[in-house]
Amino acid sequence: MGHATHATARVPARREATALSPAEVARTSSAFLAAWSSGDTAKAAGLTDDARHCAGQLDAFRTELHATSLVLTGQSAKGTTVPFSVSARFSADGQRSKWDYRSELTVVRDASGRPVVKWAPSVLYPTLGDGEKLVVDHSAAPAITILDRDGGALTAAEYPSLGSVISQLQAAYGTATGGAQGSDIRVEGADGKLGPVLHQLSQGRAGKPLRTTIDARLQSAAEQAVKTKGPDAATVVVQPSTGAILAVANQPATGSDKALSGTYAPGSTFKLITASTALETGRVSPDKPLNCPKNFQYGGANFHNVDDFSLQNATMAQDFAQSCNTAFISTATYLPDNAVADEAHDVFGIGLNWSVGVPAYSGSVPAASGAMKAMSYIGQGNDLMSPLAMASVASTVKAGAFHQPFLVSPSVDGRTLAQPPRQLSGSVADQVRSMMRLTAQSGTAAPAMAGLDGDIGAKTGTAEVDGQNKPNSWFVAYRDDVAAAATVPNSGEGYKFAGPIVAAILKAAN
Repeated sequence: MGHATHATARVPARREATALSPAEVARTSSAFLAAWSSGDTAKAAGLTDDARHCAGQLDAFRTELHATSLVLTGQSAKGTTVPFSVSARFSADGQRSKWDYRSELTVVRDASGRPVVKWAPSVLYPTLGDGEKLVVDHSAAPAITILDRDGGALTAAEYPSLGSVISQLQAAYGTATGGAQGSDIRVEGADGKLGPVLHQLSQGRAGKPLRTTIDARLQSAAEQAVKTKGPDAATVVVQPSTGAILAVANQPATGSDKALSGTYAPGSTFKLITASTALETGRVSPDKPLNCPKNFQYGGANFHNVDDFSLQNATMAQDFAQSCNTAFISTATYLPDNAVADEAHDVFGIGLNWSVGVPAYSGSVPAASGAMKAMSYIGQGNDLMSPLAMASVASTVKAGAFHQPFLVSPSVDGRTLAQPPRQLSGSVADQVRSMMRLTAQSGTAAPAMAGLDGDIGAKTGTAEVDGQNKPNSWFVAYRDDVAAAATVPNSGEGYKFAGPIVAAILKAAN
């Protein structure tokens, strides 16, 4: 009987990792620092335990941080840890800089027993943790000086209502006027948040002073005028012949810029647009009768005038001067549903993309039917305007053509100002101006406009607002080549509250 033989597997003896010798630490660290210094990031990464991540971060240091050279000098090892100094030179935005700092690396054996650098972000920069990296952060160009139309400096200290305008202009035009951003090296955390500046790569350069269209004298008058009403008020002053914005004022002066970007129902000041729409049909004219009853029904709703007044044997001009709601709502019976909305957009530029120089609201007049259509004819319903938009409406009537309002000349940055599809006809412009003149001389605007000479015209407005105890007061007017609009929310009739603001500005415009 034979004997069975059994094979016994031979298990190789486990090799114990030997401690790193000082020579291995010195040789590995020197080779790594030399490869990194020379720009051979692939070789440097191959001397670590994490070649992929190391190569990416070393490459980014040179390319993304704009490093032009690196001098890495190892110091005496402390066991397996080797301190080293970094002397990096950079070229960014045409400026050169040098950044010196200290870091350290640790030499370990990899799985094969080879001496390698243990890679961690802290080797690149000592405070970097997992998920963090060095990035270039571009800082804004230093603030430019903002000038009025005559070259005088505008400051928020002297003109508080212009505080946000000045800040927005400085942010928008810093580079357009020849300024340059600065750039810094910062730590970006895993959450995307930036840490403090570690090194300045380039220093920002301020651009040339920016001239605006603001008239310092009218700006002072506007700021003073809004203080007399309120506590909530806003006004904008525009030059009709050009669209240049001459003044912007808010009460309170800080906070949201209601004058340029507020959204309000414009009330009867909107009758400038309703009137021009009706006049362009040829079915009405200022000297012809247009009935003004106490009440008028349209779209299933009953509309009335303030205090239920009516006018006997009134002409359209008298209806306009006394702000008769029912007379203008009656034109809805023959005007198409989109007629007033089209007139607002196509002739007055409402809702176009206005390139003012700072954020601004150009208004909104959607087409409407039924009762909402009737409400739109008297500046209620879904009609929304800013004081800037209504100042532009008055300016369009005065000039006979729409000129998009602007604070900064388009020649500064090459932007294109809005152009409406068509201009107001000359005859209609004459007719609306004649009605505004009558309103200023003997109509609802007369109390506020008293004492003003020259070529004048005005229109009052009172807009009811849900949830308010009192209506919003509106007033638009022009005197020669200066037009202004003002609103005083939750106050009362147009001539009593907004009217004095506009009148004070026009008086200062001598």
